[in-house]
Amino acid sequence: MIMKKKMVTDKNDRHDVLLYAISTCAWCKLTKQFLKENNVKYDYIDIDLCDEKDKEEIRNHIRKLGGNLEYPAIIIDKKILINGFQKDKLRKALEI
Repeated sequence: MIMKKKMVTDKNDRHDVLLYAISTCAWCKLTKQFLKENNVKYDYIDIDLCDEKDKEEIRNHIRKLGGNLEYPAIIIDKKILINGFQKDKLRKALEI
């Protein structure tokens, strides 16, 4: 991916976590807060701050994993996609 990812470092780095978010989205903010509270290291991209080419690349990445174009979109270990803020699914996938 060309666009810049922002990294949030923390002690729980057992999984590769990528969060596609919208900077003004309440659910996206709750997801970031949840990850922080659980000390999860993750990268994120606020897609609304990307250019059109990068937005299309992100949409294609989500579709390739079988997801809907809903945000937040959390990709764990490059294969598990969770659309929306779903604490139970996040806890299970992240083993927390």
